[in-house]
Amino acid sequence: MKSGTTKVVVAALGANAGIAAIKFAVAFLTLSAAMLAEAVHSLADTTNQVFLLVGLKRSERPADDAHPFGYGLEQYFWSFVVALMLFFVGAVVSIYEGVEKILEPHPLERTYLIYAILGVSLAIEAFSFSVAYREFKKKRPRGLSNFGALRATKDATVAVVLLEDTAALCGLTIALVGVALAEITGLPVFDGVSSIGIGLLLACVAFLLARKTKGLLIGEAASAEDQRRIREALSGIPGIGKVSRVATLQLGASQILVGIEADFEDGLSADEVEHLILRVEEAIKDAVPTVRSCFIEPHDVPKRGRKKAKEG
Repeated sequence: MKSGTTKVVVAALGANAGIAAIKFAVAFLTLSAAMLAEAVHSLADTTNQVFLLVGLKRSERPADDAHPFGYGLEQYFWSFVVALMLFFVGAVVSIYEGVEKILEPHPLERTYLIYAILGVSLAIEAFSFSVAYREFKKKRPRGLSNFGALRATKDATVAVVLLEDTAALCGLTIALVGVALAEITGLPVFDGVSSIGIGLLLACVAFLLARKTKGLLIGEAASAEDQRRIREALSGIPGIGKVSRVATLQLGASQILVGIEADFEDGLSADEVEHLILRVEEAIKDAVPTVRSCFIEPHDVPKRGRKKAKEG
């Protein structure tokens, strides 16, 4: 059974692979720079989905001596690679083709093929977008807008696919407008301008993705909602006094590391401290199932119990 995130990537991969091949054929037949830009865009997206699948697969590997907290960050690394690919393969090539078409304009041929493939591509990309958006909505915290949820999400893979599909729909629209203006006015320069527009759009999306995945790679705290649940779980445990600090680190879309500093009640024996720590860890993992590791630093406990007071 594929996870929701994997289904999103597979749907995008199938959609982009199919339309990339058709776009290249149509670009060759019609001599359209905008269509060639779209073909390169789809090819880049197809390659990106493969990278995302690699990241998902590698992030699922179990922890070992070399990586005691697992490989969850692999997902973020490959998402960052996708952002670079989207810029260098998608944006740069599209802008280059557009500038070349403006400097050396030539009339479009068989424009009916362009309209046909753009229409089909819009339908396929809309389907891929709907799959990604449904998965995104499932994980969107209450009270957040789509943009706010996109900034807060820890599932970089779904964010990548959603932004790529959004860029694809906008890019197809730009290409459609450019080809139509070139045909109506008889000025092929509009085809080149639309190619540059697609390139600039891809550059913006690549920047947003790189910025998002960079933050996750260098270490982000868990979401505000998860932190709130952790604190609520701690507040209901007898024997726990003031919670000095709750530190979290996102190690992947579904892996969180938690560090707790809290005051324990006076007079607890070493066994009671040990059992209390176990209750704390169980309560935290029940409240936030994605917590994989929990470290607890208790204060105000008897010296004889301190050796057993840390849980890893």
